[in-house]
Amino acid sequence: MVTTFIPANNSPDSDEVIEIELKEPWIAALLAWALPGLGHIYQGRTGKGILFFICILGTFFYGLYLGGGKVVYAAVPWEQQYRWQYLCQLGVGLPSTPMLVQRSKALKDPNFTGFMAPPRRNPVQWKDDSGNMTTQPNELAMWTLKYHPNFELGTVYTVVAGLLNVLVICDAAAGPLVISEPTKKKKDPNNSSPS
Repeated sequence: MVTTFIPANNSPDSDEVIEIELKEPWIAALLAWALPGLGHIYQGRTGKGILFFICILGTFFYGLYLGGGKVVYAAVPWEQQYRWQYLCQLGVGLPSTPMLVQRSKALKDPNFTGFMAPPRRNPVQWKDDSGNMTTQPNELAMWTLKYHPNFELGTVYTVVAGLLNVLVICDAAAGPLVISEPTKKKKDPNNSSPS
């Protein structure tokens, strides 16, 4: 157990402190990564834990919903540019890890499809909203057209959820942050300057 001390109030003259015992910070950080809010619940900060659980996973799954379940996938070698978003999405923890399993399956079988599977690189036939058949260069191009503009928006939501959980992990490991007011300098009556 780790003990941290925070000021009892924001008065700089106060010597009162509150002692908070935090359970193992590294376990709290690991649990916070595995499931947002779980590290706080482990430490006994249940209210914060539930708030983080609802907000972060709600944001993540809403983004996944916006993008038709296609916005969370790991980068594959045949993409035109490196996909960095999945690194941020991994910040959500275990809910995002199926994409790594699906990536390994897609690397073995380029025609593999499934939940959180990367887009296939082969050309794809797609019927647009006006009923015309088009050939898209790959599945990612088809997803971008099919779910536009929600595909990009869903990606942003899932990335933000992952990055927010990184902050939650830091909070679970370090304990509560308390910002005290800076001390104000008192004027010395003996040292007066002429006006």
